[in-house]
Amino acid sequence: MTKTSIQMIAIAIALFLVQVIVLNRICLFGVAVPFAFIYIILRLPVSISKEWLFTIAFLLGFTVDLFSDTGGIASLSCLIMAALRRPILHLYFPREDELTDPFPSIASLGLLTYFKYALTMSLLYCILAFTLESLSLFHFWHLVGCVVASTVLTTALLIGIDSLTLPRREKRL
Repeated sequence: MTKTSIQMIAIAIALFLVQVIVLNRICLFGVAVPFAFIYIILRLPVSISKEWLFTIAFLLGFTVDLFSDTGGIASLSCLIMAALRRPILHLYFPREDELTDPFPSIASLGLLTYFKYALTMSLLYCILAFTLESLSLFHFWHLVGCVVASTVLTTALLIGIDSLTLPRREKRL
Protein backbone atom coordinates (compact mmCIF):
# COMPACT_ATOMS: atom_id res chain seq x y z
CA MET A 1 0.00 0.00 0.00
CA THR A 2 1.19 3.45 -0.75
CA LYS A 3 1.44 6.30 1.70
CA THR A 4 -1.53 8.02 0.05
CA SER A 5 -3.70 4.89 0.37
CA ILE A 6 -2.91 4.53 4.05
CA GLN A 7 -3.57 8.23 4.59
CA MET A 8 -6.96 7.97 2.81
CA ILE A 9 -7.95 4.92 4.87
CA ALA A 10 -7.05 6.76 8.08
CA ILE A 11 -9.06 9.82 6.97
CA ALA A 12 -12.01 7.58 6.03
CA ILE A 13 -12.06 5.87 9.42
CA ALA A 14 -11.74 9.20 11.24
CA LEU A 15 -14.51 10.85 9.21
CA PHE A 16 -16.78 7.83 9.62
CA LEU A 17 -16.32 7.89 13.40
CA VAL A 18 -16.84 11.65 13.59
CA GLN A 19 -20.00 11.34 11.45
CA VAL A 20 -21.52 8.53 13.49
CA ILE A 21 -20.51 9.71 16.96
CA VAL A 22 -20.78 13.49 16.67
CA LEU A 23 -22.26 14.88 13.45
CA ASN A 24 -25.37 12.68 13.32
CA ARG A 25 -26.46 14.26 16.59
CA ILE A 26 -26.11 17.82 15.25
CA CYS A 27 -29.10 19.53 13.70
CA LEU A 28 -28.59 23.29 13.61
CA PHE A 29 -31.83 25.27 13.84
CA GLY A 30 -33.76 22.07 13.17
CA VAL A 31 -32.69 21.97 9.52
CA ALA A 32 -28.91 21.78 8.96
CA VAL A 33 -27.18 18.41 9.28
CA PRO A 34 -23.47 18.15 8.35
CA PHE A 35 -22.35 15.16 6.24
CA ALA A 36 -18.56 14.95 6.50
CA PHE A 37 -18.24 11.33 5.37
CA ILE A 38 -19.01 12.18 1.73
CA TYR A 39 -15.53 13.75 1.59
CA ILE A 40 -14.20 10.24 0.96
CA ILE A 41 -16.19 9.90 -2.27
CA LEU A 42 -15.14 13.36 -3.42
CA ARG A 43 -11.47 12.64 -2.72
CA LEU A 44 -11.15 9.23 -4.39
CA PRO A 45 -8.73 9.25 -7.35
CA VAL A 46 -10.11 10.14 -10.75
CA SER A 47 -8.56 7.01 -12.25
CA ILE A 48 -10.34 4.60 -9.90
CA SER A 49 -12.39 1.91 -11.66
CA LYS A 50 -16.17 2.08 -11.53
CA GLU A 51 -16.34 -1.23 -9.67
CA TRP A 52 -14.10 0.01 -6.86
CA LEU A 53 -15.83 3.39 -6.76
CA PHE A 54 -19.26 1.81 -6.38
CA THR A 55 -17.99 -0.73 -3.86
CA ILE A 56 -16.38 1.93 -1.68
CA ALA A 57 -19.40 4.25 -1.96
CA PHE A 58 -21.82 1.46 -1.06
CA LEU A 59 -19.75 0.21 1.88
CA LEU A 60 -19.33 3.75 3.18
CA GLY A 61 -23.06 4.46 2.92
CA PHE A 62 -23.97 1.04 4.32
CA THR A 63 -21.80 1.44 7.42
CA VAL A 64 -23.24 4.91 8.04
CA ASP A 65 -26.74 3.43 7.61
CA LEU A 66 -25.95 0.67 10.10
CA PHE A 67 -24.81 3.03 12.82
CA SER A 68 -27.27 5.84 12.06
CA ASP A 69 -30.40 3.73 11.59
CA THR A 70 -31.28 5.42 8.31
CA GLY A 71 -32.49 2.35 6.45
CA GLY A 72 -30.46 2.53 3.25
CA ILE A 73 -30.78 6.26 2.58
CA ALA A 74 -27.04 6.90 2.88
CA SER A 75 -26.20 3.82 0.77
CA LEU A 76 -28.46 4.84 -2.10
CA SER A 77 -27.39 8.47 -1.93
CA CYS A 78 -23.70 7.52 -1.93
CA LEU A 79 -24.16 5.18 -4.89
CA ILE A 80 -25.95 7.82 -6.97
CA MET A 81 -23.33 10.36 -5.95
CA ALA A 82 -20.56 7.98 -7.05
CA ALA A 83 -22.30 7.38 -10.37
CA LEU A 84 -22.52 11.12 -11.08
CA ARG A 85 -19.08 12.02 -9.69
CA ARG A 86 -17.14 11.93 -12.96
CA PRO A 87 -19.71 13.92 -15.03
CA ILE A 88 -19.90 16.55 -12.28
CA LEU A 89 -16.11 16.77 -12.12
CA HIS A 90 -16.02 17.18 -15.92
CA LEU A 91 -18.42 20.13 -15.64
CA TYR A 92 -15.78 22.13 -13.80
CA PHE A 93 -12.53 20.53 -14.94
CA PRO A 94 -12.95 19.16 -18.47
CA ARG A 95 -9.51 17.58 -18.96
CA GLU A 96 -8.33 14.97 -16.49
CA ASP A 97 -4.84 14.90 -17.95
CA GLU A 98 -4.25 18.47 -16.74
CA LEU A 99 -4.70 17.47 -13.09
CA THR A 100 -1.51 17.87 -11.08
CA ASP A 101 -2.68 15.17 -8.67
CA PRO A 102 -5.12 12.31 -9.45
CA PHE A 103 -7.00 13.06 -6.22
CA PRO A 104 -9.50 15.94 -6.58
CA SER A 105 -8.58 18.54 -3.96
CA ILE A 106 -7.97 22.23 -3.47
CA ALA A 107 -4.31 21.68 -4.37
CA SER A 108 -5.06 19.91 -7.67
CA LEU A 109 -8.18 21.77 -8.83
CA GLY A 110 -7.77 25.19 -7.27
CA LEU A 111 -10.01 26.68 -4.60
CA LEU A 112 -12.81 27.97 -6.85
CA THR A 113 -13.10 24.80 -8.95
CA TYR A 114 -12.97 22.56 -5.88
CA PHE A 115 -15.58 24.75 -4.16
CA LYS A 116 -17.96 24.35 -7.11
CA TYR A 117 -17.30 20.60 -7.23
CA ALA A 118 -17.86 20.18 -3.47
CA LEU A 119 -20.96 22.37 -3.54
CA THR A 120 -22.53 20.40 -6.39
CA MET A 121 -21.76 17.04 -4.80
CA SER A 122 -23.05 18.22 -1.40
CA LEU A 123 -26.22 19.54 -3.01
CA LEU A 124 -26.73 16.24 -4.81
CA TYR A 125 -26.27 14.20 -1.64
CA CYS A 126 -28.54 16.46 0.44
CA ILE A 127 -31.31 16.45 -2.17
CA LEU A 128 -31.20 12.66 -2.37
CA ALA A 129 -30.95 12.05 1.37
CA PHE A 130 -33.67 14.46 2.48
CA THR A 131 -36.08 13.57 -0.33
CA LEU A 132 -35.69 9.85 0.40
CA GLU A 133 -36.10 10.51 4.11
CA SER A 134 -39.34 12.45 3.72
CA LEU A 135 -40.72 10.33 0.83
CA SER A 136 -43.17 13.12 0.11
CA LEU A 137 -43.32 16.76 -0.81
CA PHE A 138 -45.98 17.70 1.74
CA HIS A 139 -43.59 19.91 3.67
CA PHE A 140 -41.85 21.28 0.61
CA TRP A 141 -40.43 24.45 2.16
CA HIS A 142 -39.07 22.57 5.15
CA LEU A 143 -37.44 20.12 2.72
CA VAL A 144 -35.91 23.00 0.74
CA GLY A 145 -34.67 24.59 3.97
CA CYS A 146 -33.05 21.33 5.08
CA VAL A 147 -31.39 20.81 1.70
CA VAL A 148 -30.03 24.36 1.42
CA ALA A 149 -28.85 24.64 5.04
CA SER A 150 -27.26 21.18 5.05
CA THR A 151 -25.58 21.83 1.69
CA VAL A 152 -24.02 25.07 2.95
CA LEU A 153 -22.87 23.45 6.20
CA THR A 154 -21.54 20.32 4.46
CA THR A 155 -19.70 22.33 1.79
CA ALA A 156 -18.03 24.48 4.44
CA LEU A 157 -17.06 21.33 6.32
CA LEU A 158 -15.66 19.70 3.16
CA ILE A 159 -13.57 22.78 2.31
CA GLY A 160 -12.29 22.85 5.89
CA ILE A 161 -11.37 19.16 5.86
CA ASP A 162 -9.60 19.49 2.52
CA SER A 163 -7.62 22.49 3.71
CA LEU A 164 -6.47 20.47 6.73
CA THR A 165 -5.21 17.69 4.46
CA LEU A 166 -3.20 20.01 2.19
CA PRO A 167 0.46 19.01 2.13
CA ARG A 168 2.67 21.34 4.10
CA ARG A 169 5.31 23.19 2.13
CA GLU A 170 8.85 22.50 3.10
CA LYS A 171 10.75 25.35 4.65
CA ARG A 172 14.17 25.74 3.16
CA LEU A 173 17.03 27.48 4.83
